[in-house]
Amino acid sequence: MSVDWTTATIPSYDELPPFKNFPGCAWSVWGTEDQLGTVNLLTDTLVKQSAAQEIRTGKSVSLNWPLNFPDKPMFGRLPPEVNLIQKEKEGRNYSRDDEIHINTQSGTQWDGLRHFPILEHEMFYNNTPGSTLPRGIHSLPNPQQIGPEFTRIGIQNWANHGICGRGVLLDLVEFLSNDGVLPYDPWTTHPISVKQLQDCADAQRVTFRRGDILMLRVGFIKKYYESSQDSRDALRAKPETFAGIEQSEDMKRFLWNNHFAAVASDQPALESWPPAPGTHLHQTILGLWGMPIGEFFDLEKLSQVCAEQKRHTFFVSSWPLNIIGGAASPPNAAAFF
Repeated sequence: MSVDWTTATIPSYDELPPFKNFPGCAWSVWGTEDQLGTVNLLTDTLVKQSAAQEIRTGKSVSLNWPLNFPDKPMFGRLPPEVNLIQKEKEGRNYSRDDEIHINTQSGTQWDGLRHFPILEHEMFYNNTPGSTLPRGIHSLPNPQQIGPEFTRIGIQNWANHGICGRGVLLDLVEFLSNDGVLPYDPWTTHPISVKQLQDCADAQRVTFRRGDILMLRVGFIKKYYESSQDSRDALRAKPETFAGIEQSEDMKRFLWNNHFAAVASDQPALESWPPAPGTHLHQTILGLWGMPIGEFFDLEKLSQVCAEQKRHTFFVSSWPLNIIGGAASPPNAAAFF
């Protein structure tokens, strides 16, 4: 019998069993064959209710930075290549095609369940050993004959379900700035605390609900637009240091106990980077919970519209690329007011 996650009881973070030496494992919550993680919370009932409550004006805002940005990605990832092709026929310009070659995590992205394991144990979400996941380029000519090694915890599971529901923006840039100046540099290591998140929510008069898609405006993209080209280009050459949420047990409790379906920010890494050895939040959020992590979400226009609308909640529609066995995807996301 399937569980109705609209109302079903969910254990608190401290009630979750450990996986070996890692506390807070939710595999038993979602089931041993689960492929969705916290996306299970985005039930038909919740999506219907959220759409009815949040879509009032019909105004929409894209949350996708153009695939071209950043031109020089972080973490050694392949720069995006967009080939604009002009076809010719009988000596005249005819139709046009595009060819796109990207790393699916070079820009705006959802980190999928195949992206980040519990490092010490080389174990991905829901007890999936990294050694069982295929590598390299594979042909899948027959859609009726695709092995489970390709489909298990691949991004296509979220692509077929959708990541749609009520979105909440915590505009930390606006909340923490003093006369337009942030007390930290988004391009350097800096932890955002649970208290700062909750204080921002209180100031915005936001009450969290089960299944919310949490979005954090921390400031990376704002600074990117305001910086010189030399400064932008230099990011790729230096060690990665970024502001983001703190690596703490309290942060884990905040994210899990509020029952968010997904969490995203405008930073290259959701969490403060680099983390201390062994403290990567990605291990818990992706590996133990199955919660989508969004990075490089373009929240600049969203911040403006939230201020104009005088509310920081909205409906989110996101449909990742349907890549069988994919580790990540551009989100194809929009907010509706």
